Amino acid sequence: MIRFCKLEACNLNLTNMNMKILRGTIFGGIAFFLLGWLIYGLLLMDFNTANTNQCLNNPNGEMVWWAIIVSNLLSAFLLTLVLKWSGAKVILDGLKTGAIFGFLVALSMDLGYWSMTSMFNNFWVLLVDVLVTTVMWALMGLFIVQLWGKDK
Repeated sequence: MIRFCKLEACNLNLTNMNMKILRGTIFGGIAFFLLGWLIYGLLLMDFNTANTNQCLNNPNGEMVWWAIIVSNLLSAFLLTLVLKWSGAKVILDGLKTGAIFGFLVALSMDLGYWSMTSMFNNFWVLLVDVLVTTVMWALMGLFIVQLWGKDK
C-alpha cells in the first residue's frame, strides 16, 4: 500500500509538471505573438524599417502564418523547459532566467546575422534588438512562471 501511494504521488507530480509545460507552451506562445506584434509590429516598425535591409522581407508584407504560430509556440516551449530545468518557482526567477536566456539567444542569433548577412544597416540596430529581445524574454519568463501558480 505504501508503494502504491508513492507511485500515485509521483504520477500526480508528473501530470502537474506536464500541465505546466503545456500551459507555458500554449499561453506563452500566444503571449509571445502578442508581445512581438506590439513591440516589433507597432512600436519598432519605423525604426526597423529605417535600419534593416528590407530586401529580406516577403513582398507586400505577406506573412506565413503557420510559421509564425509554430515559431512562437516553439519559443514558449523552449523557455518553459529552461524555466522548469532551472527550478524557477517565483516570478523573479522567471524574470531573471528569461532575461539571461533571451540575452544569450538574441546575441548569438544577431551576431550570426551580422557576420553572414546584410540584415542590419549598423551595429546600433543589433544592440537595440538584443536589448528588446532580452526584455521580451524576461517578461515572458515572468508570465510563464506566474501562469504556473504555486505548487500545492
